[in-house]
Amino acid sequence: MSTNDPGRRFPCGQTRREFVWDMGVGFAGIALSSLMAGDGWLGRRAMASGPVAEVAGGPLTPRPPHRATPVRSVIFLTMNGGPSQVDTFDYKPALAKYAGQPLPDGKKFINSGGRKVGFLTPAFRPFRPGGQSGLMISDYFPKVREHADKLAVIRSCHTDSHAHGSALVAMNTGKTFIGRPSLGSWAVYGLGSENQNLPGYVVILDKRGGPISGQPNWSSGFMSSAYQGTLFRPTGDPILDLRGPSRVRPETQRDQLDLLAQLNDEHLRARPGGQELAARINSYELAYRMQSATPEAVDLSRETATTLEAYGVGHQPTDEFGRNCLVARRLVERGVRFVQLYSGGGHLEETWDAHAGIESNHGRHAAEVDQPIAALLTDLEQRGLLSGTLVIWGGEFGRMPFSEGRGEPGRNHNPYGFSMWLAGGGVRGGMAYGETDEFGFEAVIDKVHLHDLHATILELCGLDHEALTYFHQGRNERLTDVYGRVIREVIAG
Repeated sequence: MSTNDPGRRFPCGQTRREFVWDMGVGFAGIALSSLMAGDGWLGRRAMASGPVAEVAGGPLTPRPPHRATPVRSVIFLTMNGGPSQVDTFDYKPALAKYAGQPLPDGKKFINSGGRKVGFLTPAFRPFRPGGQSGLMISDYFPKVREHADKLAVIRSCHTDSHAHGSALVAMNTGKTFIGRPSLGSWAVYGLGSENQNLPGYVVILDKRGGPISGQPNWSSGFMSSAYQGTLFRPTGDPILDLRGPSRVRPETQRDQLDLLAQLNDEHLRARPGGQELAARINSYELAYRMQSATPEAVDLSRETATTLEAYGVGHQPTDEFGRNCLVARRLVERGVRFVQLYSGGGHLEETWDAHAGIESNHGRHAAEVDQPIAALLTDLEQRGLLSGTLVIWGGEFGRMPFSEGRGEPGRNHNPYGFSMWLAGGGVRGGMAYGETDEFGFEAVIDKVHLHDLHATILELCGLDHEALTYFHQGRNERLTDVYGRVIREVIAG
């Protein structure tokens, strides 16, 4: 028989064709076994970041920070729609001097989104100095201005998108595309939570609706779902279907959960590495504990009439945001790690998206939030909580220094230069950091990208943004990717 005969048998007892066939099937088996192992079907596997079940005590167990810090909780006041920096916290007298003139040549922007490019327009309300620092803040925020000495206003922020959906996702996750963990998820992943009966990360939306990019803004992305934000409704029961049916006694429910936990645990031990199952086990237990803890945490009837009045609860237009700010204080008081409040819901004028007019839009929305925010800062300070709470204020971008056409009082989106502020634990108050140009169009001095802002927020929480990583698809991922610098100038001490 010729050596080239495909039917010739080798010493292994197989023909060449049989040998090649088996070898091919073997390679496919290797690939299949890798995929199955990735889903936790073939025994224990090594992981750079262990699944939730392997975190001692569960995913929300408190963990020490990388560095000592007074901050225990974060409250992120998110102004959905993009407030105008030149009408709120970035004083630009040159806009009055050059009013009615076009933006000078050389100032280039991506596009106007099909909207008119108008003429330089002064601030719609006057700016006045606040506190001993003399920090200039507009009359849209007269009560917040009383807390000027607590604020570190960052006037040189810039971002990567001029579209609401992607810009808001970037503000929350560091990237313009969906699928990344949010800032709150990173904080809870790194630090856990001090209250095991409430979620570590709570999100309260505006009753007019959520941001147009929706759930990716508080998603845990490629992390376990144990770290994602839990939505609390602004009115009624904070969490739908949290209460069990009245016919089921608490003892019966506890027995059912114990049995379910036992079966799930047996399944997980036989198939380790199943992060989502482990997260689901923990979510059942957390939901059970929340049945009693959550109603108490959001029960404002326990607050004094003086406190309710300070937040504007029961009055318009402050009632809703005042309630949400008061709930935020009650949550951080109970050890919740990260609380995010949204002002503005839906789209266009229901948010801070002031295309039709700054005065009509910002006059409305600022009136809703100014008193509650000031009350929150006062309340946190009086209760000794401000030193342990980092408060963040801002939107997804700012607005242009020119109007949308001559005589039209609205302003278009501006990702090139806008303002945000920090207050509370570890923050050096009564200061402004960075500058935009004389018109407030773009950041020009000490520019702060979102990665820098996120790095600074994590630093204030005691987390090193370069060391806080999560292993995903062969790479140690982090909130700031491979970028980010900490803005040391806004950190006290």
